[in-house]
Amino acid sequence: LLGRHLWVLVCGLVVAAAGCASTSSKWVTLRETPSNPLTDTLGLLTDQGPKPTPRTLQLLRRYDLDPKEISKGRVLLDKLHEIEQEEPSREHIYAMAELAYVGGKRAQSSGKEDEALELFGTAVLFSYRYLFDPCCADESNPYDPQFRRACDVYNNALGDTLRILQARQPLQPNTARVIETASCQCQIDVKLHSPHWQSDDLDQLEFVSDYEVHGLRNHYRRFGLGVPLIAVRKHHAGEDPREQFYPPDLSFPVTAFLRITEALPLRGPTHDAPARLVATLELHDPIDRTTVEVAGKKVPLETDLSTPLAHYLSQPALDDNRVSTVGLFMPEKVEKLTGLYMLEPFRTDKIPVVMVHGLWSSPVTWMEMFNDLRSDPRIRDHYQFWFYLYPTGQPFWFSAAKMREDLAQMRAMLDPDKRFAALDQTVLVGHSMGGLVSKLQTVDSGNRFWNVLSDRPFAELDAEDEIRQDLAETFFFDPSPSVRRVVTIGTPHRGSEFANDLTKWIGRKFIHIPSWMHHGRHHLISRNPDFFRDDAPLHVTTSIDSLDPDSKLLPVLLASDSSPWVSYHNIAGRQEPQGISGALSKWLTGEGDGVVSLESARVESAVSEIVVPSDHSGVHRHPQSILEVRRILLQHIDQLQTFPYGRVRHASASEAGGPSMAGSKASPDP
Repeated sequence: LLGRHLWVLVCGLVVAAAGCASTSSKWVTLRETPSNPLTDTLGLLTDQGPKPTPRTLQLLRRYDLDPKEISKGRVLLDKLHEIEQEEPSREHIYAMAELAYVGGKRAQSSGKEDEALELFGTAVLFSYRYLFDPCCADESNPYDPQFRRACDVYNNALGDTLRILQARQPLQPNTARVIETASCQCQIDVKLHSPHWQSDDLDQLEFVSDYEVHGLRNHYRRFGLGVPLIAVRKHHAGEDPREQFYPPDLSFPVTAFLRITEALPLRGPTHDAPARLVATLELHDPIDRTTVEVAGKKVPLETDLSTPLAHYLSQPALDDNRVSTVGLFMPEKVEKLTGLYMLEPFRTDKIPVVMVHGLWSSPVTWMEMFNDLRSDPRIRDHYQFWFYLYPTGQPFWFSAAKMREDLAQMRAMLDPDKRFAALDQTVLVGHSMGGLVSKLQTVDSGNRFWNVLSDRPFAELDAEDEIRQDLAETFFFDPSPSVRRVVTIGTPHRGSEFANDLTKWIGRKFIHIPSWMHHGRHHLISRNPDFFRDDAPLHVTTSIDSLDPDSKLLPVLLASDSSPWVSYHNIAGRQEPQGISGALSKWLTGEGDGVVSLESARVESAVSEIVVPSDHSGVHRHPQSILEVRRILLQHIDQLQTFPYGRVRHASASEAGGPSMAGSKASPDP
């Protein structure tokens, strides 16, 4: 008896280890001090305090200026102003920017916030002038290390300026602030530059430099000008149909760039009355734009796509272990959360990539792939990523029916007239059981799925209207005319040996199936004696049962007629067994990823198929899998006929090789 209990425990641990969920929910942590590329260059954290670079000190010696005067407020800057007026030079301008920043840091450490704000603002204006002022006699030299330091001074001085302003009053679009610098009074107008996010979408702004990312393997940043920020979106209760697809407290990337919009009066401070300068703080969406034009030059924006994503994922409500476990063991509780989610603005001109998670998982499992794919500009320009959440405790064919309904409702809400051609080029990417859910969106059921249950016509079934409708939607369906490609990853097309008698017994003990499933089954059998086949899968009430290699529905799905307008791609995993659990997995499933054998994972009809060295839980996160999905998406773009500016041309039914959007639903009657 003890041996049997030990065997059950070992098997349970192996199944748990093979789950698809992430292992950590701590995606970011706060830094002790914000990251700053000038920390070592200017000695910002040394005991002696911030100090100028040797090159600036050399300039001061050349003009017999005492660097100690930096502690005397504007004195040193005033003297350099006078020199610069007589001998205009970018070298002088850079020195003033650097000295202003060093002075601002010293003032800040001494608790002199107003003085720090003034000097940080001065550093921003002088570094901007160094980079863009056409009136300087010498041209800026991008090969000079000082040029990059000027960019760093601009970025970090602007960041420190915004921190002080934000602490006093939250920054919001369509507002204005006034700060005093060493040479002028500056009015800053705040404007959001995004074609899709609106000004009232910004609830709060946080600084990327405050956070360190842990949960994502790769961190995607781009060097340029500006301050990368995390914008936390405000949820709107209204009639906009897109609103229901945005999750609460969504974070998205923003880059703040300060543009001088009036002539730059920095030829020297005026002591009679301060000159007035107008600048615009532009908040750019780096998903939409990565460059700005300044003084006739195309300037790259400093961007960070990964930290805002990790910041959003760090919410307790998105703990993947909790969401995926509830979805497996208590699917009824996750049912209200089921549906499509968008982490970016809905775009009418971008092709949807819908990611469908597997057993014991949630959309969070896709974040590594999403982070990597979104870093590619071509992918970013042509695709929008959606994520489908469903309760994984129920049989996969019920989840497929619900996804079919959710996709149709989404299209009816966002594109009721079917005008957005990009939506007709949708790509589905499914991991594990999610691959089966995805494939079921693209096959014609005919009567084949119903015939697994009964050899009697559906019309003869005696059942309540609600149960009849559920059965009809589950076993009779048309292929989606909007889906053009399906990528399955680690999918048990022929079932998994992990769905054995023991694990199925455990599943029935711990997975709490919604009461309507039990009620509906007993109702059908009692009202329809001798109607169903003896081996009809009416007893299948859990997802583990549904993945049994002896399942009657898996062969039907595998042999079902695929839509002629859909291309299938497949990725399988193969791992070398390690330790006792690895040996047990191989003994149970054979060669494969430890849960799905290679024999079950392979698809003969796929137009492409690769095998990656990974276990089941990591196969969709493996770099080779992500590169393969990227290749498929780029191929999808290359094979599309397009209009200029990336607009997807609406293909006719004959060109697409399939029905028009007005195709009728398969009839449940023969």
